[in-house]
Amino acid sequence: MTSTLTALLYLGLFLSQTVSTEKQNLSKPIIWAKPDFMIPKGKQQSPKQHGRRNIAMFHIPAMTPLTAGQYKCIYRSKKLWSNPSDPLDLVVTELYDTPTLSVHPGPEVTSGENVSFYCRLGTATNKFFLLKEGRSPHPQHRYGNTQVEFPIGPVTTAHRGTYRCFGSYNNHAWSFPSEPVKLQVTEDFGDTSLAPTEHTSFSDYWDLDLVTTEAEFQQDLASWDHTAQNLLRIILAFLVLVALMCLLAEDWLWRKRAQEKANGASSQECRRRFRTQRRLNE
Repeated sequence: MTSTLTALLYLGLFLSQTVSTEKQNLSKPIIWAKPDFMIPKGKQQSPKQHGRRNIAMFHIPAMTPLTAGQYKCIYRSKKLWSNPSDPLDLVVTELYDTPTLSVHPGPEVTSGENVSFYCRLGTATNKFFLLKEGRSPHPQHRYGNTQVEFPIGPVTTAHRGTYRCFGSYNNHAWSFPSEPVKLQVTEDFGDTSLAPTEHTSFSDYWDLDLVTTEAEFQQDLASWDHTAQNLLRIILAFLVLVALMCLLAEDWLWRKRAQEKANGASSQECRRRFRTQRRLNE
């Protein structure tokens, strides 16, 4: 697997000239890791370079407790520096024994029931993490020595999925993952008002969700296209105005020359008549 910190310069290199005239702030970039924010210890393969100009890739050749940690990225446009991105916690795994994960009352429950996951590690630690494969913002954690409980409830069908747990001595150095436990939740048609409680939010950092990032990028790209189109219209209008002014100036010069020519001809005719009259008088 490849461990690459990928910093998306969101409205950065591609739209680096979009600067607020009031606050003079560049847009905040976005940072994520490939293939995941959790990487087993050891050397990594070199990644393929990304073709987009607004994406910078920073390769980490080996994952260790020293390279794990919290990362941010910034970028510069001319003399302006952007604000830092939101932090990314990069975790190294497979440093300790493998924990065991179990669920009670069982892996198959009905919506509305209370469920508890138990994570146990043979060697003493001080922190445990429970993660659900899917899309949620943060992993749930509990402090303990060899075993902790993660209560969930009342459950709904939104809690269906595969769960794993880790043991850890800090936020960035974790154990091997436990064997997966799949939770099945069947609907209770007698009660449709159930919803997850606040403490049932889990991380799905197994597959970092870049769909939102890509959607935001496409929206920004569309916004940039709209701005470019408006700028093009302004330039075209300016060119039309310049061409019109040139035509008006050329017409004015032509009329002026015609008038000067006519005045010259009239003056010559007057002089000719004056000379003729003078000769007749003599």
